[in-house]
Amino acid sequence: MAPPLGWWNEEAHRGTPVIVKMENPNWSIAEISSPDDDDECVMVAGEEFAAAGGGARKGARGRNAKQITWVLLLKAHRAAGCLTSLASATVGVASAVRRRVASGRTDSDAAVFSPEESPLLRSRFYSCIKAFLCLSVVLLGLEVAAYLKGWHLGAAETKHLLLPSSLGVRGLLESLYGGWVRFRVEYIAPPLQFLADACVILFLIQSADRLILCLGCFWMRFKGIKPIPKSAMGTSKDLESGGEDYPMVLVQIPMCNEKEVYQQSIAAVCNLDWPKSNILIQVLDDSDDPTTQALIKEEVEKWQQNGARIVYRHRVVRDGYKAGNLKSAMNCSYVKDYEFVTIFDADFKPLPDFLNRTVPHFKDNEELGLVQARWSFVNKDENLLTRLQNINLCFHFEVEQQVNGAFINFFGFNGTAGVWRIKALEDAGGWLERTTVEDMDIAVRAHLKGWKFIFLNDVECQCELPESYEAYRKQQHRWHSGPMQLFRLSLPDILRSKIGFWKKSNLIFLFFLLRKLILPFYSFTLFCIVLPLTMFVPEAELPAWVVCYIPATMSFLSILPAATSFPFIVPYLLFENTMSVTKFNAMISGLFQLASAYEWVVTKKSGRSSEGDLISLAKKELKQQRHASVPNLEATANGNPQHEREMKRKHNRIYRKELALAFLLLTASARSLLSAQGIHFYFLLFQGISFLLVGLDLIGEQVD
Repeated sequence: MAPPLGWWNEEAHRGTPVIVKMENPNWSIAEISSPDDDDECVMVAGEEFAAAGGGARKGARGRNAKQITWVLLLKAHRAAGCLTSLASATVGVASAVRRRVASGRTDSDAAVFSPEESPLLRSRFYSCIKAFLCLSVVLLGLEVAAYLKGWHLGAAETKHLLLPSSLGVRGLLESLYGGWVRFRVEYIAPPLQFLADACVILFLIQSADRLILCLGCFWMRFKGIKPIPKSAMGTSKDLESGGEDYPMVLVQIPMCNEKEVYQQSIAAVCNLDWPKSNILIQVLDDSDDPTTQALIKEEVEKWQQNGARIVYRHRVVRDGYKAGNLKSAMNCSYVKDYEFVTIFDADFKPLPDFLNRTVPHFKDNEELGLVQARWSFVNKDENLLTRLQNINLCFHFEVEQQVNGAFINFFGFNGTAGVWRIKALEDAGGWLERTTVEDMDIAVRAHLKGWKFIFLNDVECQCELPESYEAYRKQQHRWHSGPMQLFRLSLPDILRSKIGFWKKSNLIFLFFLLRKLILPFYSFTLFCIVLPLTMFVPEAELPAWVVCYIPATMSFLSILPAATSFPFIVPYLLFENTMSVTKFNAMISGLFQLASAYEWVVTKKSGRSSEGDLISLAKKELKQQRHASVPNLEATANGNPQHEREMKRKHNRIYRKELALAFLLLTASARSLLSAQGIHFYFLLFQGISFLLVGLDLIGEQVD
């Protein structure tokens, strides 16, 4: 409690009091008078000194001195701890960087290219980035020299600039700089400003689209809008006997060399609450590893002995990847006896009531073709990469798919955790292997036939997120090249379809062009190319609200569905811009049908069954490595390529495009210092650091 004002005025001659905040919860504030006090009046607020009004105590000054000493020691201890943490983190990052550079593994070492594609075509994108980087380094040197010499020439000054009368190095440099300024004002600034304005317009359109989706989500929450089935399922007695309320359901689990997760997914599906006579489970194994095939087949036989209706299917020729696998399974003669088909990828673990909460929506709703559940992630807090993915996917499910499903009855099928009416699949033409996004392909074709979709945000199915940047990068490449392939192939069908004009417009302009093409285009072009170039061509400008305020607002809206991840809003903004180089490259390859657009790499799984089994998983992997070390060495000595791949599959790499862009942005940030552009400097600096961390593979899973 603070002393009264009158006491303060009376004792003002005694000196200035000192306020010390105590870290111990039993001590809050101690007010100590100056050494000139005669009565040694001490007032202490806290649990231990609540009764301090009883007069002066002996040794109060000594006790207060001890308090100050302990506070200072505590502060020093915390400072030392922070310095130790920073030092250890710096040493760890430096050692990781040294390992990356020493290993010499780059992203080109792991890439899978068609033999028909020339090496020159494969490196064209990286060569363009390197050219921009070299140009920026040269221009930075020229601008620094001009800054030190005091040559600050604006656009108006360059029109009347004369060549220097004196010869020599200084005259040559001044002439060179004056010529560069005139050239950039007349020839570079106008097209660069036009490109910047075009990207800003696209940015505002996409931001408006995201804002409208968020408003739609808020409206649904405010009004309590959500899909409700017209009738519930049967009783528990019907569940045992298989009544009419339980239609025939086919469950498919496509997998390929995923020995880490097959047991969990098969067990989860076999435990679904559905009459045994009305459900059939197909394990569609495309594995080319004989050991994995034997393990999966053994697991299926175990559940068959336990009474589950489950069959094992293996294709000798793996054509069409996942689409070919599903197409082959749907050609079985017994499929005609089933009304619905549910698909789960190998790492998905549905809850027992999954079918009871999804299938009832089909009853008395003959136009409904798909019921999609949302994903939840068992490893969302594993590392920074998984946290950022969780933010992105939470917005995708809770905002994009939920709003589109509620208001226009259409969204892209996620490929798993969904229930299809088999009649809708057949009406749409079945599974096709023409793209790497077979799920989006079947959804678009079903939508053109008039089928409606429902998204259930409250029905979740657990799965895994990629924990390494390499796996996430390949997944994103497939997810962004496939839609462009599909757009080229399906555009004539969209134009010829009988759906309404507004549905056609939504499909072409919003679903494909805005969200699949324009978004990666402007994100990469505006923030990774145009913004750095405007630092070297100051006549072309980007306002601060484009660089900072609008992106920050959009990031805030994107992070709302995952509110607990709010502390990661800045890393999320930077990482999304960093991923734009991968998405832009994938979009271009899909749009122009380059060979890399047809890559299909199964996303690596770790086999986590719950959020609390990380320690047990690490122990399990260590035990498996110990048991397998000797056989693997023997197999490698005998030249077994399968075991060689197993030993070499996990490692970190250096990503050349990301590193080149990192140095380009850092060079541009150095140039912005000469112009005293604060917001632009900080954005370029942190964005360059983000590219640097990703380029050195310091985000996500770290492998020693």
